[in-house]
Amino acid sequence: MIRDTIKAAQVSAMKAGDKPRLAAVRLILAKLKDKDIELRTASAVPEDDVLVTDVLQKMAKQRRESITLYEQGGRQELADVEKAELAVIEEFLPQQMSEDDTKAAIAGIIAETGAAGMKDMGKVVAALKAKHGTQLDMGKASGLVKAALSA
Repeated sequence: MIRDTIKAAQVSAMKAGDKPRLAAVRLILAKLKDKDIELRTASAVPEDDVLVTDVLQKMAKQRRESITLYEQGGRQELADVEKAELAVIEEFLPQQMSEDDTKAAIAGIIAETGAAGMKDMGKVVAALKAKHGTQLDMGKASGLVKAALSA
C-alpha cells in the first residue's frame, strides 16, 4: 500500500536527518489524515490506494500552480521549496501513462462508448477516470479528450 510506503519514508527521513524531505512527507501524511477524518461520515469510502493517489495528485497540482506563480512573481526561493516538495510527492504517485498511451486509451474508450462529439465528452472523461484515474493527470487528459472528440 502507498500509505505504508509514505510512513516508511517518514521514518527513513527522520533517521537520515533530512529535514526538507521529512517536512514534505509530514505534509502528505497530514493531508491524508485530513481526508480520513473527512471520510468518517461518508457512506462509501474508496479503496485506500485510490484515496492516497487522489490526495497526492491534488497536492502535486497545487505545487505546480504555486511554482508557476512564484516564478512569475520573481520569488525563485519559494519556487525551489515547492519544487522540492513536488519531487517528494511524485515519488509516491503511481507511474503515469505516457501521452501516446493516454491517446490510445482515449481512442479505445471513444470507440467503446460510441462517443460522437463534444456532447459525449463527460461520458468519455468519466470512463477514462474509472479505468485509468490513478495513472493520469485528468487535467491534461481532458484536453486530449476534447481534441480527440473535436477532430
